[in-house]
Amino acid sequence: MDSSTTTTISSLKTTISPNPNPSRTKKTPTFHYKKTKLPSFSTFKSVKCIHSPPPNPKPSNSSPFICTAVTFSPSQTTELVPSKLHHLITEFQSLSQPVDRVKRLLHYATFLSPLPDSSRVDSNRVMGCTAQVWLEAQLDQYGKMRFWADSDSEITRGFCACLIWVLDGAVPEEVLKVTTEDLTALNVGLPVGARSRVNTWHNVLVSMQKRARMLVGERDGKKDFDPFPSLVVSSDGIQAKGSYAEAQARYLFPDESKVQELVKELKEKKIGVVAHFYMDPEVQGVLTAAQKHWPHIHISDSLVMADSAVKMAEAGCKFITVLGVDFMSENVRAILDQAGFGEVGVYRMSNERIGCSLADAASTPAYMSYLGAASGSPPSLHVIYINTSLETKAYAHELVPTITCTSSNVVQTILQAFAQIPDLNIWYGPDSYMGANIAKLFQQMTMMSDEEIAEIHPAHNGDSIRSLLPRLHYYQDGTCIVHHLFGHEVVEKINDMYCDAFLTAHLEVPGEMFSLAMEAKRRGMGVVGSTQNILDFIKQRVQEALDRDVNDHLQFVLGTESGMVTSIVAAVRHLLGSTKSSEKAKVNVEIVFPVSSDSITRTSTNSTSGLNSVEVGDIILPVIPGAASGEGCSIHGGCASCPYMKMNSLNSLLKVCHHLPGKKNEVAAYEAARFKLRTPNGKSIADVGCEPILHMRHFQATKELPDKLVYQALYPDSNGRSIS
Repeated sequence: MDSSTTTTISSLKTTISPNPNPSRTKKTPTFHYKKTKLPSFSTFKSVKCIHSPPPNPKPSNSSPFICTAVTFSPSQTTELVPSKLHHLITEFQSLSQPVDRVKRLLHYATFLSPLPDSSRVDSNRVMGCTAQVWLEAQLDQYGKMRFWADSDSEITRGFCACLIWVLDGAVPEEVLKVTTEDLTALNVGLPVGARSRVNTWHNVLVSMQKRARMLVGERDGKKDFDPFPSLVVSSDGIQAKGSYAEAQARYLFPDESKVQELVKELKEKKIGVVAHFYMDPEVQGVLTAAQKHWPHIHISDSLVMADSAVKMAEAGCKFITVLGVDFMSENVRAILDQAGFGEVGVYRMSNERIGCSLADAASTPAYMSYLGAASGSPPSLHVIYINTSLETKAYAHELVPTITCTSSNVVQTILQAFAQIPDLNIWYGPDSYMGANIAKLFQQMTMMSDEEIAEIHPAHNGDSIRSLLPRLHYYQDGTCIVHHLFGHEVVEKINDMYCDAFLTAHLEVPGEMFSLAMEAKRRGMGVVGSTQNILDFIKQRVQEALDRDVNDHLQFVLGTESGMVTSIVAAVRHLLGSTKSSEKAKVNVEIVFPVSSDSITRTSTNSTSGLNSVEVGDIILPVIPGAASGEGCSIHGGCASCPYMKMNSLNSLLKVCHHLPGKKNEVAAYEAARFKLRTPNGKSIADVGCEPILHMRHFQATKELPDKLVYQALYPDSNGRSIS
């Protein structure tokens, strides 16, 4: 650095605390600023440093920026952290070249005393950083936060040094006020790996804030939150924490006799199985084990289920069993018919209706009224979530031109439609939370640069995003009973206890959880999307940890249906088993299941009764009892467990398989029947209902809406109805 162009903060009149480790020479940090941009330091003039070290001093690593261990009035406390942060931002913004900013970080890394080996332990690790980072915190006798940090990366040590200079000695309230957005302006990163560089700032800050909350809670005698149940997966096995996690883990290692019984039936009778990720853990455990012996078993999200069924039919399967809710078996039946496999039988897993709260919301008169308004506002396009019945898709498509979407492609579908059809109105439904989250996402995009927006969709910029917002409509009376639980109570607990963990969230979650996961996503610690997106994210982060070849503990909060855990555990175990890391490196992966108070079952410690049960219509469903502390699962979905999906039992699957093909009459009520009804325009419900799905498949293949759909939107018939 050129001393002629920099100056030091001379107005910080400090008296350095005695070094508690006399054998170590302590460097006094000097933060430099260009003279032309030197801010006023009047806020620091009354600062007095304390001569005594903090309580329980760490002899080998007192904070390098001792001048922040100070006494000041409340008003000065309020001003100190923002002023320091402003000065730091000013300094780094004055360096136009990324390499110069990195050099400055390396310079400040020299002021950070290393932590002793006793502090460089897994419990002090900061998650989400490419390098290893350790952080310790204390609340001193003056009510100020004290921080110590270290890393095996010099650049990361520089990050830590800067954050400690800003926050060490501040009151907890000031530490908690700093946001990750405040650090964005520091603009420190290299063109290659810039994401991980910037994320280090953010993840260390979030860990500092988590520790501040915990220490304040301890000081104030606040009762700790009981942790959510979780499963810890390692190369040594699986550890369950909490009774609900134990119930999930019980079926990860299924009864081999059940596996062989199922495989025998599937092979002999050429039966394929398509199942949703949200299946009961017992069923998923058996299916996952059976996949090793029979290739025609597929567990996925709803979109891929029908595609897999077609491939199974092409491979010679005579029957397809569908483990999911009714709209999934409807779609499988219709797509098989479209593909020319009408002779292949499709079977559900219950002789009762297997419902879905979202599909039900789209089948109401209120939803048809919503679409009626859409048909009166041409040009209009109805973007309907695939988690709806074929009948709903057919009726909707005759009212308004319709295309289906999934949680993984809905954003691109909407952006492409706005780009392709001038002055278009889009009507999304039926998931209200997803609609609100999409609108919030587009609102956030208005604050991005045109270059950043173009990375999301090349046909858009800030002006186009702002112009489409008034023309984006979403239905406001439809929710998934599972994802509804991720509201204020659960979010508050996640923010307090798991803010430094990896956060996963389905796009169907309420806005609070969406915002929390989006913030985590911006710092590389989260994902918002479909079930497949969540699975892929976890696999990617686990693989990255294995590639680093150091001990690590990865904690993932599962922001979707708990049935996902079987596929997640299987994928993680495969990665851990195939790693070539050294024998010393040990990676543990913890999957956390959020539980809301809606799920609490107050079971008596001396209760000897079996599982409680509740009624859903005419169906009796079990309630998994919790521990005495109140953890558990209920029909309200409080444990993120869908009661409808759990109607797909292993016994039902075996029953259907046993009776095929000779005793089909015995399972006639399980068969997914073809639609015989006609639409108001006199057309086949199956034919019209499949068209929005085919439009989506065209979009997925070409990244453009099909010409037929564009024409339908631009030129509805004289009655305002879609031309099918």
